[in-house]
Amino acid sequence: MKAVLASGYGAPEVLSVQDVEKPKPKNNEILIKVKAASINSGDVRMRALDGGDGLKGLVSRIIIRLLVGLTKPKRIPGSVLAGEVVEVGEDVTRFNAGDEVYAMAGFSFGAYSEYCALPDKRAIALKPKKASFEEASSIPFGGNTAMYFLRKAGASKGKKVLIYGSTGAVGASAVQVAKYLGAVVTAVSGPDGMKLTKKLGASKVYNYKETAIEEINDKFDVVFDAVGKITKSKAKHLIAEGGQYITVDSLDVAKESSSDLVELAKMFDSSKLVATIDKTFTLDEIVEANRYVDTGRKKGSVVITI
Repeated sequence: MKAVLASGYGAPEVLSVQDVEKPKPKNNEILIKVKAASINSGDVRMRALDGGDGLKGLVSRIIIRLLVGLTKPKRIPGSVLAGEVVEVGEDVTRFNAGDEVYAMAGFSFGAYSEYCALPDKRAIALKPKKASFEEASSIPFGGNTAMYFLRKAGASKGKKVLIYGSTGAVGASAVQVAKYLGAVVTAVSGPDGMKLTKKLGASKVYNYKETAIEEINDKFDVVFDAVGKITKSKAKHLIAEGGQYITVDSLDVAKESSSDLVELAKMFDSSKLVATIDKTFTLDEIVEANRYVDTGRKKGSVVITI
């Protein structure tokens, strides 16, 4: 089968499509014929061995090497996929051949390939019935991350929530999830993302090029930095008494959950969530796709069709 392999850590050019052996599912695994996969910020940071700055970055890079590979990733990259189950291990009871699913592969990886074998304990669920495979693959990363952090921060009916960075995979999902939870959503985006952010459900949108974060004169129950660009001290004046500040740039990593994928599927099928896809590439265009994500200009998700 065709799959992406990495010759080392670094620029997109470390990736190439090669012929590898098709995996055979173990007793506790399902084999998925991959139809689409998404490239997320976590995927490109893993590829580039980008753990961030300072001591936290150093520790992150060490952890990545220990878990993924000392000199290069040992596994086929890619962490989010959608496809059809073609075979199940004898101990698997959750899924059957023919099921259309979407999944977060976690440290099993393997999404950038024609077939992927995953343990059934991973975050896997039936994909939204109304979603294409491309749409389904774009939902889990941002949706799961947004749901985890917003719920942890207490976003709920009537609460005021500020989303900083509202057009990436996490930010676009966060606007929709916060609204779904009943919150009143304010967002901060660039000028070219304001229309999209309003369409996703934000009541008010600030253009960060016209209004600096320090100039926003309001208080929020939850301030969610969806891009890791503002510190708590910089956002302190925005946090209401008893309010919470949360950021994706922390040691707290969103827990991957099958139950969250089930809920996100229900949201999509009931028109409470839309898939935000910026560009679509083929598997053979994996280098070009990574280059585009590296620009930091994507709106929503970048999807690989397989």
